[in-house]
Order: sequence, then structure tokens, then C-alpha cells
Amino acid sequence: MFRRSGWKWRWHHPDLAFMDFSGHFGGPFSVLPWGVSTSRMQANFAAQVLRATLFAARAHAGQVRKGAAAEPYVNHVIEVAAILAEHGAPEEAILAGLLHDTVEDTETTDADLVAVFGPVIAGLVAEATDDKEKPKEIRKALQISQAPKHSEAAKQLKLADKIANLRSIADSPPANWNHARRIEYVGWAGRVAAGLKGVNPGLDALFDTTYRAALARLASEMP
Repeated sequence: MFRRSGWKWRWHHPDLAFMDFSGHFGGPFSVLPWGVSTSRMQANFAAQVLRATLFAARAHAGQVRKGAAAEPYVNHVIEVAAILAEHGAPEEAILAGLLHDTVEDTETTDADLVAVFGPVIAGLVAEATDDKEKPKEIRKALQISQAPKHSEAAKQLKLADKIANLRSIADSPPANWNHARRIEYVGWAGRVAAGLKGVNPGLDALFDTTYRAALARLASEMP
């Protein structure tokens, strides 16, 4: 579990000016004020991305994806963040993309994320986190019904997650998933995505392309 160490670093959100949080990676981290050069602001965001990537790598250490390729789990969250970055998603969505499975799948708590990354990032991760105390079918139904109610940043994050998962289901599915279960997942992902679209046209188009490609791949593998 990640714990705060007492020193302060500063994170900037375009709507919330300066916010101070405690963290535990490296030394003090300060976001640059308005009016600084674009290159310095880009360097600052790059540092935040590296911090979030390191946090995710440590949180998911030893975990692997369920697919035949058995990739390190952290590859998935990096892919989600890359999809978001490539399609112009807001910075907070990209950072949350790196962290989106930490609370659901590791010992990390919401309080840990608040301490290290602040309430905005922690809140986006919370929007992407299923309550595993609920039965699986209830969780899946809630993803569909709650999709339209999410914040715009969370909608983009969840759509990128579905894109990455569809790729995995098509190319490297879990060994114990038969053809019917893969088809069911693709259909369910489409129903969730219907409530997430309308924020980022590029992501919407990528989901549609990925969805069609997954269906085509599964059709070609019909037993």
C-alpha cells in the first residue's frame, strides 16, 4: 500500500489553479505557474506521467494480463494512457488512465491516490472503479446504466479502457474464455460505450473501428 511521506509537491489542474498534495516518489514536485513557456509546462506534465507510471508499475508488480501473451499488467494501463494521449484527452484523464486499476486490483486505496495525486485524479479513478463486493452481473449492468452519468474526463478514460480490452479479447483472450464468452464481452462493451460517446470524436471513431475489427476477428474464428 502506498503511504504519504510528508513532503509536498504541487499539481495543477486548469480549473483549480494550484493544489498542494503529499507524495512519496523522489523529492518535491512543483507545477509551474501560468505564463511560463510551453516547453517547461510540457516537461512538467511529462514528470507527472512518469510518476504515475512508476506508481502503477509498483502497484501492479507481479500481476499479468489473463491473455495467452501473459503480458505484465502495467502494459494495459500504459496502453490506455497512450490511447488517451494520442486522441487529445485532458491531462487528468491521461494520468488517471495510468492509475485506473490500482484501487480495483491492488492494495492501493482511494486515500493513497488522494495523498499522492490529489482529489481530481483520485476522483477519476473512482469513477472507473467497480465495486467488487457486488456480483459480477450487477457490476456489468451498472457500467451500462452509469456510463452516461460520468464526467467527460471519466467517459474518455473508460472508453479508452474498453478499446484496449477489445484489442486484447480479439488478439490475446484469456485461455479459459470460449468463443461465445468473447462475443458476449464485445457486445457488452458496445453497450457500455454507447453511454460514453459524444465527448471525444477521435476516441469514438477508434472505438467503432476496434469494435468492428473485434467482431470481424471473432466471425472469422467461428467454430
